[in-house]
Amino acid sequence: MPKARKSAISAPAPESLATALHIGAGSVSMMVAERAADGTLTPVDFLEQPAPVARDIFRLGSVSLSTTERVVSIIKGYQKSIAELGIDPHGITRAAATNILSEARNHETVMNRIRVSCGLRVSTIDDGEMTRLIYLKTRRRLQHLPAMRKDTTLVVHVGPGNTRALLFQNGRITRYTSYRMGTHRTREAVEASHTEGPALLRVIREHAFGNLAQLRFDYSDVSIDGLVIIGYEVQSIAAPLTRSSGACTVKMLRQFTAEAAGMSDVELVKRFHLDYQTAEALLPALEINLAVAETLKLDEVHIPGSDYEQGLLHDLLVSRELSGAFTEDVLRSARILAERYQSDPGHGEHVCNLCARFFHELSDIHQLTQHDALLLQVAAILHEVGTYVSPRAHHKHSEYLILNSEVFGLDRMDVTIVAQVARYHRHAVPSLDHPGYAALSTDDRIRVSQLAALLRVADALERTHAQRVSQIEFRRESGKLRLRLPGLSDAAVERLAMASKADLFEQVFGLGVVIDEDS
Repeated sequence: MPKARKSAISAPAPESLATALHIGAGSVSMMVAERAADGTLTPVDFLEQPAPVARDIFRLGSVSLSTTERVVSIIKGYQKSIAELGIDPHGITRAAATNILSEARNHETVMNRIRVSCGLRVSTIDDGEMTRLIYLKTRRRLQHLPAMRKDTTLVVHVGPGNTRALLFQNGRITRYTSYRMGTHRTREAVEASHTEGPALLRVIREHAFGNLAQLRFDYSDVSIDGLVIIGYEVQSIAAPLTRSSGACTVKMLRQFTAEAAGMSDVELVKRFHLDYQTAEALLPALEINLAVAETLKLDEVHIPGSDYEQGLLHDLLVSRELSGAFTEDVLRSARILAERYQSDPGHGEHVCNLCARFFHELSDIHQLTQHDALLLQVAAILHEVGTYVSPRAHHKHSEYLILNSEVFGLDRMDVTIVAQVARYHRHAVPSLDHPGYAALSTDDRIRVSQLAALLRVADALERTHAQRVSQIEFRRESGKLRLRLPGLSDAAVERLAMASKADLFEQVFGLGVVIDEDS
């Protein structure tokens, strides 16, 4: 069994350190990083040890007791290591597990075992966050690749259980798709064929046929100029494939894959310095990536040479702190969803802008984060999608449609918060009698109430759907938030709407909302 991979620099003050733990498909890894004053992270320590989590899940349907205990033992060892740096071993900044763990019948038992033995709450990375992490990797570490400077580039991540594709056009994400086709999932599915060499490659290709056909259809309307392939296994052998250029011809990838198919797992371990879990999944990774390139009729692929696992751990620490281009891409995805359900775009956009004004003006009261601001804007854009079903009770229809949709860059909890905020943009205020709201944690219920309160008052100012309110002046006095609307000569409609929608705002923030005359 290979020893833990470790690279250490120097140990700075514990209070400046952040830690990330990842229970992956084939290993358990940890990074300790120093956080600078500007928020940038510099790796201080990196540890990784193999654990056959994915093999168990796809072969047995659950994580075996021996693998569970190995994971626990590895984590305890890491906790001992960070304690030597003066870090609280139970205060790991972010502890996350591969999203395929949720497919294990005993995933809750595994999580509980880790919590009891190691004192850690581990969250599972869901599809939304995984897409966000791939996006972050692309934006932060792949922009230098020649393929990313092309007009239309597809970034494909072949993970242990699923494959995700992100389409970038002129540097901005315009589409993303997911397929139930992964390295470990495929390895276990074709294991029963007992084939080797070229015959095994054919079986892998046949197993992936349906997903490849869907991928071809999904991107048949665009001309793809460049393909970037990322993933644990393929990046592990990037050096011999690309010879430091970062690029590899499809012909070379085909030859390399055929050569690898003629080797045993032991030979792959020795030849490419891999652990056994990676070696087992290497052939499916190579053949699936090759099949994607051939399906898209491309002559060249680009493979980053950076360490996949270290990059993932780094991104786990910053994935919820994204702003700028990421925010715009999330909002663009929300607008596409709103358009699908024929929601009034002018109204949604104007309420979104008004929400941003209220959020900024009351930041000293609500103490919410910029990520919360993003969720509020998404809820504003989507709050009326329920009218697609029916104008009657459309707030409830909006909740349902949002809960059953994807918004790029948002994980399932984010989408749940957005759905609840949209649900409370009109009529009843949040109540424990409502199952969706009651199912949230106390902290999340408070967030929903605050965000919904802001959305309701912003929506009241856009009651006419005519974008009449272009300016707002705020003033707080005597338990009131007084609003002046310059340029609006008659605010009778807005006052009437505010009278019915500002109730939650007063309950949450302790301020009544008054619209003053514009003198």
